Amino acid sequence: MTESSPLSGLLAGKKGLIVGVANQNSIAWGCARALAGAGMELAFTYQGEIMRDRVTRTVSELGDVPLMDLDVRDEAQVAGVFGALKERWGQLDFLLHSVAFAPKPAMANPFIETQRDDFLAAHEISAYSLVALSRAASAMMPEGGSIVTMTYYGSQKAVPGYNVMGVAKAALEACVRYLAVDLGQRGIRINAVSAGAINTLAARGVAHFRDLLRITAERSPLKRTVEPDEVGNATLFLASPLSAGVTGETMYVDAGFNITAG
Repeated sequence: MTESSPLSGLLAGKKGLIVGVANQNSIAWGCARALAGAGMELAFTYQGEIMRDRVTRTVSELGDVPLMDLDVRDEAQVAGVFGALKERWGQLDFLLHSVAFAPKPAMANPFIETQRDDFLAAHEISAYSLVALSRAASAMMPEGGSIVTMTYYGSQKAVPGYNVMGVAKAALEACVRYLAVDLGQRGIRINAVSAGAINTLAARGVAHFRDLLRITAERSPLKRTVEPDEVGNATLFLASPLSAGVTGETMYVDAGFNITAG
C-alpha cells in the first residue's frame, strides 16, 4: 500500500490496535503498513522492555503512535491497554491478534512428549488470548468492527516440527468460529488469515523451517512463498467494508500451498 493507491482512503477515520509486531519482518508489521496506507490510525503493543525498543524502531515510520506494554496473560494489562485506548479514542474499529508462543521443548521434541505446562502455555498465549482481547475490544466497538487473527496450515495437517503449535492454532481457528457467533449480532466480524511459511522471528522456532520454506515454494501453485505485505493486503480486505459479509472464516494466503496434495 502507498499513499497513491486507490485504497488509500478506504479506512480513513478508523482506529485499530495491532498486537504482535516484533520487527520489520513480522507479519503483523506487514498488516500494519497496509492498514496505515489505507488511512487507519493505529496503536501498537509490545511485551516487556526488551521488545520496546525493537517495536519502537519498527513503527517509527508511522510517526508518533501509541505504544503500550502488554502481556496477554495479564488481565490487568489487557484492561489497562483498552482503558488507555478508550480514553484516547473513545471507540475502536479493528483489532489484529498476531500472538503465538510455545516453550522451546514443546517445539523441539516429538508432540507425544509435550508436557502439561507447555501445552497449557501454548494454548493460553496462542488461543485464549484471542478470546480475552476480543472481549475487551468488542466492548469498544458499539458501531461494529473487525477482528483478525493469524493462523497457519499446521492447524489442519500435521506439519513436521510444528507440534503443539499446530494443536493451539486448531483451537484458535475454533475460537474464531465461536466468537463469530457471539459477536455477529453486534455487527462485529472476526476472521483468521492462514499465512504461508514466512521467514519471521517466530517461525524460526519451528524445526526444519528452511526445509518448509523450500517445500512450500516447490509445491504451491504459484511456485513461491508469500510476503508479509501480501498477508497485509488480505488483512486490509478483512478490516474494510469490502468484506462486510465475511465472518468466522479462515482465509489462506499461502500461494495456494494448502490445496496441494502432500
